[in-house]
Amino acid sequence: MTQLVWFRSDLRSRDNPALWHACKNPQDSVIGVVFVTRQQWQQHGLGERKMQLLENAMQALKTELKQLHIPLLIIPADTFADCNQTLQRIIIQLNIRSVAFNIEYEVNERRRDIEFSRWCREQQISVYKFHDQCMVPPGEVRTKQDLPFKVFTPFKRAWIQQADGRIGAPLPQPQPRDPAIQNALAGLAGLQGNIPATNTVADELWPASEDEAHQRLNQFAEERGRAYKELRDLPAEDATSRLSVYLSLGMISPRQCLHVALSHNKGQLTGNNPGFDTWISELIWREFYRHLLVAFPQLCKHKAFKPDTEQVPWRNSESDFKAWCEGRTGYPIVDAAQKQLVAEGWMHNRLRMISAMFLTKHLLIDWRKGEAFFNHWLLDADLASNNGGWQWSASTGADGVPYFRIFNPTTQSQRFDADGEFIARYLPQLAELPAAARHQPDNLQRQRCGYETPIVEHKFARQRALDAFKQTLTTANAGENNDE
Repeated sequence: MTQLVWFRSDLRSRDNPALWHACKNPQDSVIGVVFVTRQQWQQHGLGERKMQLLENAMQALKTELKQLHIPLLIIPADTFADCNQTLQRIIIQLNIRSVAFNIEYEVNERRRDIEFSRWCREQQISVYKFHDQCMVPPGEVRTKQDLPFKVFTPFKRAWIQQADGRIGAPLPQPQPRDPAIQNALAGLAGLQGNIPATNTVADELWPASEDEAHQRLNQFAEERGRAYKELRDLPAEDATSRLSVYLSLGMISPRQCLHVALSHNKGQLTGNNPGFDTWISELIWREFYRHLLVAFPQLCKHKAFKPDTEQVPWRNSESDFKAWCEGRTGYPIVDAAQKQLVAEGWMHNRLRMISAMFLTKHLLIDWRKGEAFFNHWLLDADLASNNGGWQWSASTGADGVPYFRIFNPTTQSQRFDADGEFIARYLPQLAELPAAARHQPDNLQRQRCGYETPIVEHKFARQRALDAFKQTLTTANAGENNDE
């Protein structure tokens, strides 16, 4: 019998539940299918570099599977509907009776899978679905009132109770197929014309390779994991794992990451080394946002998690938005962050918070515009994490910062980039200034360096944001105003 594996955002051969299931019987032939849906990707706001990296990852997976004698069809399709139609033709042509895939949680993807599964039932084709993006499936971590959690800390406690002792070791790569049994796939000849030419452009910063992902994971764990809590907020330091790109592509799984972290943390999810405890907590944050996406599907539809905040009077200033996008706000830490994003396709997490809060609080521009800009440029962008982070910063989301907590970009810069090293790296015109002056150059220094004046004054912007939120929120949050 021929088993079909439908790859999506799980572009790896190791710890892939769908692939492992399909390969259980050594007498079965196995075929993989993955779709290049550029039109759909563009509708979802992905940038060219991310789309190219997706195709690179598909080609890398094809090479990995070839060593296992498993062919991978890389098929262009405009939309998800086209994927279903093409897949149905392949199934009929090859007389496939069993399909396996790993679940995606976004609304459009879930609708696609529901329609495909319905067709399979009508054709009496078995469908096997697996959770691989979440270590504890969405819906299984709930409050005592059997409701989804809306706050991270209690979610984390409940998640640890669910996960502790339950998450096994990652699945190994399946054993290679017997080449002889693959003769059953001779019918693929008629499909070869659908496979695009290998014309991928390598990304020097982000090589598309499972081995590269695991090398980065192991290097982080061995060299930087223990100091992660202490150094993770310093953008000038190479202190983070930079695995988010590979997680978003599915070239490494969260379970593989957790397994390595546990091996350096005495097998404990919390309560041992502060560095690994904190990094594991970040993996749980990633799960939290995916659980929210399933429990509250409006998050997939550009809706604020807190309905009251839909009425915030956001400013529609295209000039301010463009200045933020291009790194011309006159706030060095914000501008350097934006320069890093465009140059690398990645931004340090502390800077994501600073930049997002500057757009939503200092410029009072709708978080959805910033979310879309990040989604276009970030190579690690996925809907759950990107939306969750933006709504957190804008005080519109689950467990978001209170609306009166507004970062002061200059003090954030002084605190987390004390010597202005990161600023000088991405704003070289400021490198000639003394380190202390890089955070907030005076007018003369700005003129000499050719650097912009601030597009808004901090105290004014802060008060404007407070007033705007007070107009729309029916009850004020308790506590003192925080100005970090």
